[in-house]
Amino acid sequence: MTTRIERLQAEFAGLSIDSFLVSSPSNQRYLVGTSVEPGDGYLLVTQTDAVFITDARYEAELASTMPAVPKNITRDYLQAVDDALEAAGATVLGIEDSLTLAEFEWLDEHLMTDIVPLPNVVDTLRQVKEPAEVAAIRRATALTSEGVLALLEVLHAGMTERQAAQWLERWMQDHGATGPSFGTIVASGVRSAWPHGQASDKVLATGELVTIDCGFYVDGYTSDLTRTVALGDPGTELTAAYHAVQTAQEKIMAAVRPGVTGDALDVIGRQYLTDHGYGPAFIHGTGHGIGLDIHEGPNIGRGWPDVLTANEVITVEPGVYFTGKGGIRIEDDLLVTDAGHEVLTTVPRNLIIL
Repeated sequence: MTTRIERLQAEFAGLSIDSFLVSSPSNQRYLVGTSVEPGDGYLLVTQTDAVFITDARYEAELASTMPAVPKNITRDYLQAVDDALEAAGATVLGIEDSLTLAEFEWLDEHLMTDIVPLPNVVDTLRQVKEPAEVAAIRRATALTSEGVLALLEVLHAGMTERQAAQWLERWMQDHGATGPSFGTIVASGVRSAWPHGQASDKVLATGELVTIDCGFYVDGYTSDLTRTVALGDPGTELTAAYHAVQTAQEKIMAAVRPGVTGDALDVIGRQYLTDHGYGPAFIHGTGHGIGLDIHEGPNIGRGWPDVLTANEVITVEPGVYFTGKGGIRIEDDLLVTDAGHEVLTTVPRNLIIL
């Protein structure tokens, strides 16, 4: 079986490089199954080998988590990179955009090897998920769906946004999640018009919309789910907007299949919302890939040429926002299949009035 390191090495010729420095923790984890904190070491891949360069704080851990990968334990990480490149006879090194400016300047000053910035090389390899990755995402999306449904059983006027977010995070961790992949969003009333409104001490009130946007890790892979619910009747204007977003999302999801572009999916939902008078209120992209990170390829939005492939996992999340009134976003996670797609998240998408 071809390893992930070998898949990366197979890209070298087309990229005109003979070595690659992996600084992104998520990309390190993808390639060798583990990672260190940003700046605490690097995975260096040459045409014939790979070595993980880090210090003694990680030595015992890496011996357990990736016993087959050679390690160089040192505090002088970048000098070790230089030495390994010289020993391998490397002439062109690809680097990721997660390197800091200081790290790049050191490499640029000291390496005899040419340096080529190459963002998204490993990220692109990560887009198409292997069966074990899909299985982990299934577990994450299933548990997150259960958690949001459990939260809706206890959500009520008088709670604060922060209490609701903390309740959900505790429930998820009590039931097997290892933690959130971003700060759980609970935004109510006029604050629901803030797409990334973090949970605050605002008290939930009757008649308000409440947007809950969350993602949780299970077995290293994340989910991403958003629901907007109402605490009592939100009024005809916001109810109509909700139904428009729901229909737009349904139209987008129906078109998800291999071969369609991110731009084409975005056009479907954006045009529907525009035709119904909500175009200016849709102020963000339609979706993105998920996996080891909460945001990864492919991109689903205006102008994105990314072409969907089977076994990618994406979000579809149209939304509309009205300053001073409220906002609506509905988000689900979809597995792209050979025949089309499968919706992985299972919370009802109709307007839930609590």
